[in-house]
Amino acid sequence: MAASSSAVRQDLGYVSSVCRVSAREYESDSLTTQPLDAAWWLPFQDYSPARVLPSFKGQRNFTGLLWCATNARLVGYESWLERDHLLALDFDPAVVGIASQPFRLDFELDGGHRWHIPDYFARLSDGTALVVDVRPDERIRERDQEVFTATESACASVGWGYRRVGGLPRAFVANLRWLSGYRHPRCLDPAHAHAMQECLHDGPTTIDHLSAAVGHPVTVLPTLFHLLWNGTFTTELRSRTLGHDSEVTLKAKP
Repeated sequence: MAASSSAVRQDLGYVSSVCRVSAREYESDSLTTQPLDAAWWLPFQDYSPARVLPSFKGQRNFTGLLWCATNARLVGYESWLERDHLLALDFDPAVVGIASQPFRLDFELDGGHRWHIPDYFARLSDGTALVVDVRPDERIRERDQEVFTATESACASVGWGYRRVGGLPRAFVANLRWLSGYRHPRCLDPAHAHAMQECLHDGPTTIDHLSAAVGHPVTVLPTLFHLLWNGTFTTELRSRTLGHDSEVTLKAKP
């Protein structure tokens, strides 16, 4: 959809100078507001949500809290689609911190005041940041696109990345949901982990063969799935669902 001329303006200095950000420090009851270009360095990944996720009888969308292994805390979501993207952020090794509804952005569009609260803020391992909005293509109206475009420009003005995302591959979602059940450190058995890594030094092998080589699958598989979640092991997750014949590889050290 076409956005307004002001929304697609590439003058990033203009966006930064007029955009203000309101955020709530962890467990604080009040929002603090300041220019975005003076607040870009704040640890928004550790902040409390800028608004409370609504929950009421007859609600059509599904809200909830997900425990994220990345920063060992509960993070909110407002739909199954948001939950899937939250799992994807938690799974991404480049992400070191995640916050839901992290702040409110206020800016001027076409001479009028507009505001927007992004869905997620992710701090990356290189110190940069990524802001994410979750909205399927078919649900984006012209006014929505204007705000998303302005948000992208505001993020770029302070060196942040921005993504507006929709659906994820079905196989990838199924695999994330399965592996997320083993993301907690309690699923890791160090002895089994060491034994499997030794086996994989000889080359890739299937989940079935790897678990059988170390012990009983019932006791070994939780550690194997945990190591697939944290990236120690790799396998194809996007084009097919996990199975006994999925080939597992030891991730090469950088």
